[in-house]
Amino acid sequence: IDATIAIEDAYFYEHDGFRLESMARAAKVYITENRVQGASTITQQLIKNVLLTPDRTIYRKVRELMLAVMVENKYSKDEILELYLNNISYGGIAWGVEPAAQKYFGKSVTDLDLAEASLLAGLPSAPSIYSPLMGNWDLMKNRQRQVLERMVALEMISEEDSWEAYERELNIAEQRDVIRAPHFVFYVRSLLEEMYGSRTVLFGGLTVRTTLDLDLHDEVQKIVTEGVREGYNFGFTNGAAVILESETGGILAYVGSINFFQEGWGAFDVVSSERQPGSAIKPVTYSLALSMGLTPSTVISDSPVSYPQPGQPPYRPMNFDRRFRGNVTLRQALAQSLNVPAVKLVDSLGPENMVILAREMGIKNWDPEAFYGLAVTLGSKETSLLELTNAFGTLSRQGYYMPTDPILSVRDIQGRVLYEGPEASPDKVLNEGVAFLVSNILSDNNSRAPAFGYSSHLNIPGRIVAVKTGTSDDRRDNWTVGYTPTYTVGVWVGNNDNSPVRSMGATGAAPIWNSIMTTLLEDRPEETFEVPDNIILKFDEECDRGEYFIRGTNIPETLCPPKEDNEDDNGNNNNNN
Repeated sequence: IDATIAIEDAYFYEHDGFRLESMARAAKVYITENRVQGASTITQQLIKNVLLTPDRTIYRKVRELMLAVMVENKYSKDEILELYLNNISYGGIAWGVEPAAQKYFGKSVTDLDLAEASLLAGLPSAPSIYSPLMGNWDLMKNRQRQVLERMVALEMISEEDSWEAYERELNIAEQRDVIRAPHFVFYVRSLLEEMYGSRTVLFGGLTVRTTLDLDLHDEVQKIVTEGVREGYNFGFTNGAAVILESETGGILAYVGSINFFQEGWGAFDVVSSERQPGSAIKPVTYSLALSMGLTPSTVISDSPVSYPQPGQPPYRPMNFDRRFRGNVTLRQALAQSLNVPAVKLVDSLGPENMVILAREMGIKNWDPEAFYGLAVTLGSKETSLLELTNAFGTLSRQGYYMPTDPILSVRDIQGRVLYEGPEASPDKVLNEGVAFLVSNILSDNNSRAPAFGYSSHLNIPGRIVAVKTGTSDDRRDNWTVGYTPTYTVGVWVGNNDNSPVRSMGATGAAPIWNSIMTTLLEDRPEETFEVPDNIILKFDEECDRGEYFIRGTNIPETLCPPKEDNEDDNGNNNNNN
């Protein structure tokens, strides 16, 4: 009780429901600094949470003041405080201080110590920020410190008691049965707070329908957790996965870590965090190349190359196995994830143009105005698993970008529809022929076999699935992203302390991706990537080989493999496939 009064309303037992001084101060801050500052008493907060909607209008504020005075006249201070403590939100399903004590500490409110009470008292102003379940431990401890300092200032506790409580270890109760799909829940909550503000989300009585397939999500969570456990020998201890419904951008599964409740780092959401994608970004480079008139049969020299860098050693890109293959086709270069051809392509096409296309396809955190070097084609620039997966979704949609949207509808406390999605319409960012060619290459098991083998985890027997792996240059991040016309699946594995993994290519995230995609496709009819009208197939009987081309591009007389001219050299860069 003391902690709540100290941080929320130090003059609670003195005012008549509102304080003109606080309201004037808040008005001044808003006028002079355009910043909202809290001025509500505990009585006013009770009115807002129990009797009124959270709309920020003058009419509602006048009603709030009138009702606050009426409540003060009808109830004693202790009764008002009791109503407040039993009806305020402490985050999630914890409405009231007793449920909050049980949720966070597994005990009754009467058994809380000063450390626990000061933490709880700081939650109601922003539970999604200060909750110990959100992983923002520093923010939570800073808020607890504020509460304790206010208690000292009001002479409720001593300075010594304050520091002893602050330094006491907090034992947060096990949450397994409290919330399902927790990373997804908090992700959706953050989107709702952007749309309506945190107060409306906390106190508005919103009813939200989402795209999540909870049974599928639970199965994916199990696959990711077991896959990380089985891959322990490869040096990774965490994993994440997301499944998108390609046509709509709806999120069907959202696994942010192997265990949200893992002490220390489990609540950290890898799906929405930014990390280096490695070679998983290469389909963007090749989409640009095909858009500029190159074809799957275009020959690229996989040979040593050196790029001067002022004040630094020359940049010498190397393939994952530090070998060169001489002349290769664009199809071979992408399918086998060769680094040198990708760098040569982005050098000729312009890294800035690749960045622009990446943003159009879904990598929204990339800034086209910023500087990006040639290594951007090898995944040197961070992005999130969610955005990378949706960029692959653009390929799955035959070149149409759709934003990810996990929300189907939002209704207010009266049942009125506030939102009904998806509101966005598809945006064509790639020629459908380009999207088809990239999908065809990424689903070509024969072309990638020289690098990955015929029976790798990238191959799902009897199914046509486009897929690409990636490993960051420092081996801290390992990815596999793939798609069919219906689903797009992205998987990441690594360590939350950023220590490197020992997995490469198809040995890290790929087995988990394979299990998820296999589960998705089970009992579903076979699908193929539709051949657009602007695509033609040329067949060369001399070498029994066929290739697809976009009408109007340069079609060679022969499709027979280019003559190999293998070279060797020492390099200093080793991005992986």
